[in-house]
Amino acid sequence: MRAEALKGHLDGLLLAALEDGPQHGYAVKEALRDATEGRLDLPTGTIYPALHRLEQAGLIFGSWSTVGGRRRRTYELTENGRSSLAGARTSWQEFAHTISSALKSTPWPATN
Repeated sequence: MRAEALKGHLDGLLLAALEDGPQHGYAVKEALRDATEGRLDLPTGTIYPALHRLEQAGLIFGSWSTVGGRRRRTYELTENGRSSLAGARTSWQEFAHTISSALKSTPWPATN
């Protein structure tokens, strides 16, 4: 999938990946890849800056932990993040419906 197709939708995708509970950054990347059967395999250079931006916006909360001697940051949705996710889903459904309608194969000019 081309990166241009994700513009405006990355935040919603990341919030959705965190909906089931806290995850560290790489697990968020893996959750998106698994949910899309590998069609959406974003680079870490895309994921981590977006997670930091979402955290600064108050949509997710991050905390540090140490696992196996390595520090990692775990993220979870805030209430504002849950509200934003609901809005992202609504926006996506409207967008998808509009684009699907426009791309339908219909004869031109339309006949009545």
